[in-house]
Amino acid sequence: MTLIRYLALLLPALAVVGAGTPCGRKDRVGAFLSFLAALLGIAALNELAVAFHWYEFAQVDAAYRGMPVDLWLGWAALWGPIPVLLHRYLRLPVALGLLFWIDLLAMPRLEPLLHLEPSWLHGEFLGLAVVALPAQLLGRWTATGRRLYARVGLQMIVFTGLILWLLPTAAFTLGDGSWRHLLDLPGPVLGVLAQVAAVLGLPAVAAVREFAVRGGGTPFPWDPPARLVTTGPYAYVANPMQLSMIAELLLLAGVAHSLALAAAALVAIAFSAGVAAPHERGDLIGRHGAEWLDYRRHVRDWLPRAQPYPAVEPARIWLDDDCGPCSATRDFMARRSPVRLDLVPAATHPTTLWRARYTAGDGYSATGVAAVASAFDHLGLGWAYVGWFLRLPAVDRLAQLITDAQIAPPHPAGGER
Repeated sequence: MTLIRYLALLLPALAVVGAGTPCGRKDRVGAFLSFLAALLGIAALNELAVAFHWYEFAQVDAAYRGMPVDLWLGWAALWGPIPVLLHRYLRLPVALGLLFWIDLLAMPRLEPLLHLEPSWLHGEFLGLAVVALPAQLLGRWTATGRRLYARVGLQMIVFTGLILWLLPTAAFTLGDGSWRHLLDLPGPVLGVLAQVAAVLGLPAVAAVREFAVRGGGTPFPWDPPARLVTTGPYAYVANPMQLSMIAELLLLAGVAHSLALAAAALVAIAFSAGVAAPHERGDLIGRHGAEWLDYRRHVRDWLPRAQPYPAVEPARIWLDDDCGPCSATRDFMARRSPVRLDLVPAATHPTTLWRARYTAGDGYSATGVAAVASAFDHLGLGWAYVGWFLRLPAVDRLAQLITDAQIAPPHPAGGER
């Protein structure tokens, strides 16, 4: 029995079982995300299998980098959406055990389409751990509405991999260009390019953070924030994620000498403007109405504003007048005429503050360096960019440690002391 025949029998049978289960909108969204995660992971696993000689496929038509496309899609369905649709009946350890059992029985019998080396189980265990498991977690957490920040993190990994690895690799394989052009560059040049890529990608990362922290949702259009997000990068441009994505792809296309990838980036712009934008408009008007219409009257799709959206969430920052660095920070902000930000003496706060504190009208709050970084959103695009960087995970903690140790140690202000 060939692998294609095996999947042709197995997958429809499992799909029929899945179709008979209660399946709501969140289940379908989770299943789709798990499919994307598995699709990306299996493509990466195939690259490792070739490099480490775990297994290889016979040459067939309709293959991608040596892997039959129909097998790729069927394998992704098996490791992703089918167990997710059955999540009410299959606990995660049981699902992973079944996937291992199916592969253990089937793969050795798939000659001549698939040739297994003695070390093929190494790839199997790695695939279950770093492909099937994350795909199942993403799908199941999405279907049940749990672990928001973990979902957002997994989505970021999946979509970054799809856009910045799988899409370019496909463009290089089917068109022109090569990763070799990038990898052959001198170390200092690679360092500069990495910094440029980080600068271009920062608005997207900051936007994802705003969706999770301020909006209570994810970047995926069918798992969106509950509230309209007009803070962070969204105070300056309506499509920060798309803008970063296109900039990164064009940078990579130039470095890799790929007209095909540049064309793909331009097609992505056309798709966003012509197909995605009308759908987004109808969805957001339905969910947020006049609030979203007012926002879009002031904030453009692709060209950032110099100053934040005039109706950005009003906020306050409490800074201690008796602290030299704190008062200097207050004066620095005041000179820049912040938009909808009140600078308030920490001594007037009803409770004791040990660091600067920022609070916004939507209930968001931050302390210390994160408070100052959040306030930078109200000063203009350049300083907002600095604030987005300072609020990155790990960067915020490091900046706080340095501030506490060398600039402004925690000290009490306000409240009854």
